Amino acid sequence: MAHRVTIFAWVEGDKVFTESKFSGGKRVKQGDVIVYDSEGNQLLEGKTDDKGEFSFGVPKKTSLKIVLIAGMGHRGEWTIPVSELEDVAGPQTKITPSQKAVRKKTGKQPEISHLSSNEIRLTVEEAIDKRLKPVMKILVELRENRPTFRDIFGGIGYILGLLGVAAYFNYRRKSAEIDGKKTD
Repeated sequence: MAHRVTIFAWVEGDKVFTESKFSGGKRVKQGDVIVYDSEGNQLLEGKTDDKGEFSFGVPKKTSLKIVLIAGMGHRGEWTIPVSELEDVAGPQTKITPSQKAVRKKTGKQPEISHLSSNEIRLTVEEAIDKRLKPVMKILVELRENRPTFRDIFGGIGYILGLLGVAAYFNYRRKSAEIDGKKTD
């Protein structure tokens, strides 16, 4: 558990972003990232950068299992359900250059009546994703299992118990030796 590794992944638009780190907070550099579909078929692979990050375009509209292999048996997984990819395979509407020009000239957003429902939905999703990213990171950090005081005291009790058993057998051996010398 001292070198447990975690991977955190989220979807923004048509890309998947990942962050990888060890339990102490150190980023995973050059870790192997392998992406599988829901049937277990490998879709793609890559390596984390020096910040422990890796991103890729959504290869297929299916639940994605992202596996991080950080060497020496360190492995972490994250699954992105297909529900988070519902809108990825559909047509992605972007803000047109004319809408950008209207924003620059007036300094205001265009009227809502000029935006399609898909553009509104995408704008809201982007804003929500940006706001929820820190919350998702906190949730991932909480998922890490760290030793509790109960675990520590339980370990100390276990060690003391083993010492007690060893002392008992040592006492029995010494008293048997003393009894053996008395009968000689």
